[in-house]
Amino acid sequence: MCGSGRIHISYRSGGKQFEGVGSGEQFLNPEPFLFLIRLFREVAADELDELDDDDEDEDGSDHDVSLETLVAVADGCGSNAKPASSAAASVQEKKEITVGATAGPHAEVVEAAAKEAESKGLKVNVKEFSDYVTPDQALADGDLDLVVYQHEPFLKNFNKQHNTNLVSIGKAILMRMGVYSNKYKDIKDLPDGATISIPNDPTNEGRGLQLLEKASVIKLKEGVGMKATPADVVENPKHLKFQELEAAQLPRSLDDVDASVITMNYVMSSGLSPKDQGIFLEDKDTPLAVMIIAAREKDKDQPAYQKFVKYYQSESVKKFIAEKYKGTIVPAWE
Repeated sequence: MCGSGRIHISYRSGGKQFEGVGSGEQFLNPEPFLFLIRLFREVAADELDELDDDDEDEDGSDHDVSLETLVAVADGCGSNAKPASSAAASVQEKKEITVGATAGPHAEVVEAAAKEAESKGLKVNVKEFSDYVTPDQALADGDLDLVVYQHEPFLKNFNKQHNTNLVSIGKAILMRMGVYSNKYKDIKDLPDGATISIPNDPTNEGRGLQLLEKASVIKLKEGVGMKATPADVVENPKHLKFQELEAAQLPRSLDDVDASVITMNYVMSSGLSPKDQGIFLEDKDTPLAVMIIAAREKDKDQPAYQKFVKYYQSESVKKFIAEKYKGTIVPAWE
């Protein structure tokens, strides 16, 4: 255990060096810096007694002992040992932060979290964006403290493409893709030869087909993943037919098809109900469904950021989500 090791104190002044050793248990004193000074004085007492406080060394320097000159190294603690001066300089907590979010639900929930934060003494400025690239770039550039609008796979891809180092520091809301129907209450009730409309964009088409595979109504070619298309369906026991449409058209297709695979943003904009019309939804731990709170890796331990995550995941924000979105969007942290 690091705390049970020995601590080496070194002080250099005017060409003289004083050293001493103390136990790790002593260092656990609630006032460690006073301990360092006390230990130094004990070790160097004899040498210091020989010097008059008003005298100077040959090189003109005096012997005032400042905290910055003390160095503590705990034997057995390796690279965790730090100069006393660096230990004293802990991360300064911010009192005001700026959080970026895309317009709509993400920004609305962040606004609710900002109100909770303000009641606890942390000022949160909310900056809205209309695209999915600018927020991450602004975060990487240091123009924002945090961003809330994306899932982790998107963040990792952004890091890879832009050589950035952004990380998730907490879960935000769930934006689950689902299978919806105006005709059936359970995906198992789909008849033989049923028509299902799916998104025609590469990302969401593959995601939708994976969802249908998860529901056990089809099987995809092994390893195809998110790049799946209807041509990659290798087992289709109900002989389902797929109608590829633009994502925005999918809610309007419900009366013409047996079911449709729809992303949550279009579920919300069209007024669909996951409870009443959703017949199969993505799991709550599906990476593409879990929206996150992101920060720069180097700043992830900033106390104000950690507090914001706490306020975002508070009961008041949970209540706001329930009342505002009525089940279409739910907390991802539960």
